[in-house]
Amino acid sequence: MTTVNVPLYRLAHSRTGDKGDISNISLIAWDAECYAVLLSEATEARVAHWFGYRKPTRVTRYVLPGLQAMNFVLEGVLDGGVNSALNLDAHGKGLSFHLLALRVSVPAELAARLPDVPA
Repeated sequence: MTTVNVPLYRLAHSRTGDKGDISNISLIAWDAECYAVLLSEATEARVAHWFGYRKPTRVTRYVLPGLQAMNFVLEGVLDGGVNSALNLDAHGKGLSFHLLALRVSVPAELAARLPDVPA
């Protein structure tokens, strides 16, 4: 099977939230085939590595199969918390956009039917 690398935004959209020094970032797959890729490619280890520049103390993935989604909880990534940090770009949507830029391997047939730009 031929595979290609694509950014996550071609497979899913995202929502975020933050509380204190914790950010949670959800990935919601466009469909079941995209969700299968998320399960194998968007792992705790890969997300922790992708956000390594933010130095998370822990990354936990919660899988929500009924919604074809997952939620990542990243601890220690908000410079002490939204109200304490001077760097506002590191919060909320900024982190979700960063996650959606992570490139993952997908079957070429799947990539051919996915949108080229975020919906």
